[in-house]
Amino acid sequence: MLGIKDFDLSEYKPTPVIYELRQSILQKLKENEEILPDIDGREETKRDVIRAILSGANPYLVSEEGTGKTRLAKSLTKLLSPVPVIKGCPYHDDPKWGKDLLCPRCAESENPAEEFGIDFISGKDRFSRIQGNEYTNYAKILGVKDIQVIREGRSPTDPRAFTGTGVFHGNRGILFVADLPLIPTNVQVLFHPILEERKVILEEYNIERPIDFLLIATGNPEGFSHVNKIPRPLLDRLELIHMNLPEKDIGMKVMLKEKSEFRLNGQKTSESPKKDIFRPDYSLLERNVAAPWWIVDVVVKSVRETRESVNLDKGASIRGIYKAIDHTYATAEMEGRHVANLKDACDGLKLALRGRIKIRADLIGFGESPKESFERSDKIVEGVVGYITAKIGEQIEIGEEVSKEINTFLPMGEIGILNNYPNLKNMVLQMCELDSKRDQKEVINRAEKMLFYNPDEVDAVAFSEYYYSAIEMIINFGVHKGLVEEDVAKKVVFIPERFT
Repeated sequence: MLGIKDFDLSEYKPTPVIYELRQSILQKLKENEEILPDIDGREETKRDVIRAILSGANPYLVSEEGTGKTRLAKSLTKLLSPVPVIKGCPYHDDPKWGKDLLCPRCAESENPAEEFGIDFISGKDRFSRIQGNEYTNYAKILGVKDIQVIREGRSPTDPRAFTGTGVFHGNRGILFVADLPLIPTNVQVLFHPILEERKVILEEYNIERPIDFLLIATGNPEGFSHVNKIPRPLLDRLELIHMNLPEKDIGMKVMLKEKSEFRLNGQKTSESPKKDIFRPDYSLLERNVAAPWWIVDVVVKSVRETRESVNLDKGASIRGIYKAIDHTYATAEMEGRHVANLKDACDGLKLALRGRIKIRADLIGFGESPKESFERSDKIVEGVVGYITAKIGEQIEIGEEVSKEINTFLPMGEIGILNNYPNLKNMVLQMCELDSKRDQKEVINRAEKMLFYNPDEVDAVAFSEYYYSAIEMIINFGVHKGLVEEDVAKKVVFIPERFT
């Protein structure tokens, strides 16, 4: 615990962990700082983890042993600031929470902050671990009856006779579930309603307790000994991310780095810098990225197509749609852009669908490694994106003049010279005009409302990205219609690879 000078409870605002992590990441992106400096190499893994957290999703890291999954999970605590807690509360209750959010002990007090006092828990201490194995049970994940309290006269069903364990200890921080598949399947299902509703419901004790955490799970791939099947409803609430061993040269660097972090007396030499209390910046937390109609169309139709794909035994649930859209926004945010493009959508779909689709058994190679399995899944998803992009393009007419201009434009590839190509520019404007006719004002974000309905108030950079996203789609339409040479187009824009 660490005390924070000049803390004013009246000015403090409780903020959910996922928003705090999101703000911390966006701030680092804005200041061009490395987000996960403790993890060397594994750039795609780190990007997927960051993409998932920006979307408020729960990462599930899959790999063989010894790849640094625990280290990655712990490194995320450096993105967390100290927060105030009610002194003595084992579940880190916030002093500004209402009674409905407090534990039975804190809820009994009229003013728990005044009665018990306020303490502070550091970002490093906001990490809780549940170790999965064949003995992990209800008691280790949720809690147990407090025999001492019952002996003192409390009813066994009294909320105060219950002592929370794993999930409760992760409240207001990062809950790390190591080796999820080693937990018996009938016990894993306990996580399903918690992730769905963000609260624990214990009918026996009449407890309905909200829980605030980011869950990070790890596990070995299916096929390993003692690995249990993860229920699909639970897997549907996790984002599947592969984490491989670092490359040989980076592996040496990791070893030396680990060694240098400790003094001879066993004390770490590199502690994370002390942070002030977290203060929400709502302008930073808000989605400031726009997704044009064609990007939303690609995402929605690609997820639906997985249910019809001949390469898949099982397609994605409807949750795959909004997770893919969330990850599309997050990818654009990671790149510091205002408008999402086709590559953003493809990357978002890959992360969203890995754990939500099931590849046909005959397409999976014998003895295929987790990395190969993930790559195959991503390849199929990219193929679906290409197919859907072509289908959307079938509805849009590309005339001879436009195709000529595209083929002249491609070697230059500069949006600024679009005025030199009047037919292409007119087609871009027609595509963008359809956004202004979207009858979805109540569901689109502020950035989209500005871009689609108040273009005079949008800066030139955002419009340049908007036009680029439209041009990218038009060029893809031209490639699929055989009007544009694919190899030339790939040097300028993203063209999804076809799955064979």
